[in-house]
Amino acid sequence: MVKVLQQAPEFEAPAVAGKGEFQEVSLSRLRGQWVVLFFYPLDFTFVCPTEVVEFSKRNNEFRALGAQVLGCSVDSRYSHKAWIERDLGGQIAFPLLSDFSREIARSYGALLEPQGFATRATFVIDPEGVVQYAAFHNTRVGRSVSEILRVLEALQTGDNCPVEWRKGEQTLGR
Repeated sequence: MVKVLQQAPEFEAPAVAGKGEFQEVSLSRLRGQWVVLFFYPLDFTFVCPTEVVEFSKRNNEFRALGAQVLGCSVDSRYSHKAWIERDLGGQIAFPLLSDFSREIARSYGALLEPQGFATRATFVIDPEGVVQYAAFHNTRVGRSVSEILRVLEALQTGDNCPVEWRKGEQTLGR
C-alpha cells in the first residue's frame, strides 16, 4: 500500500476518454505534471456517476493548476465506453482507466477484498511522481471535488496551510 511521501506505483492501462476514444495511459508519461488519481467501485452504480460527472465538469479547474485527472475502476474499457455513452452524457473530460487485472488498485491499497473492486480512494501525485495526498472513503459516500481542488492548491504553495485554507489566503510561512 502506497503512503504519502512515497513514490507512486507506476502503471500503464487501457483507458477511455472524450466521446469514447480508446487510449493507453501511463503514470510515467505524465511525469512533470500533477496527477489526481481517483478510484471508484464500478461503472453503472449509484454514487460513481455523480463523482465522475463532477470531476468532468470541473476538469478545467484541475487543468488550470497543471493537473491531469484520472479515474480508475476494475471495469473493462468497453464497459467504460458503454457507461459514458449511456449514463454520462456521451463524453467525459479525462481518461477512465481500466484496471481489469486489479493490479493498480491493489498497488495503491485501494482494492477491497474479497469484493474485488476499489473503494473511493484519491491520490494527488506531484510532478516528480511522489504521493502528496491520499484519502479513502466508504463506497456509499461520494468525495468532495472541491476539497481535492483545495488540497491541490495548498500543496502547490509549498508552504504550511492552516485549516480551511483557501487560495489567496495567508499561508503559515515556514
